[in-house]
Amino acid sequence: LLLVLTCLWRLDGGCDGGKENGRFGGGVSALDSYGELYGWISKGGSTPSRFFCLNLIVVQEEKTWEEALDHCRENHIDFTSLLSQTENILAKNQIQNSTITQRVWVGLRFLGDTWMWANGDPLEFQVWDQTADPDLKNPVWKRCGALTKQGEWENRDCEEKLHFICI
Repeated sequence: LLLVLTCLWRLDGGCDGGKENGRFGGGVSALDSYGELYGWISKGGSTPSRFFCLNLIVVQEEKTWEEALDHCRENHIDFTSLLSQTENILAKNQIQNSTITQRVWVGLRFLGDTWMWANGDPLEFQVWDQTADPDLKNPVWKRCGALTKQGEWENRDCEEKLHFICI
């Protein structure tokens, strides 16, 4: 007896999953009746690869960026990092509910002289709002990052209270 699970997955090895930079893909994972994890089986393949699921949690509580960071780290794993177009689209789709604020905090923060992810992930993929604040390159006040319902990033005042995404 196999229990089949479907989720967005991220390879932690050097294999190419056929998606952006070989990092994300889709398919199924398999567990036997004893809970033994077979691993990820790509669509069209039968050899499992090691994987983990990306579980985005939209928290519908309005908090400042720092309060949201604390909440994510205390109640979940961390603030989300959006490292690829796939992750960004997944997050965008999660915030389309009308009860969610027009933008949500993500783990983007401007520290020193650069934008970075709060958990230390590199900031390579970027999708800033095309009409972005001219202050974006060296913000004085708007030093925290938010994802809009259109799937673009904005720099915002860290004291603004928004919903947010944890992992």
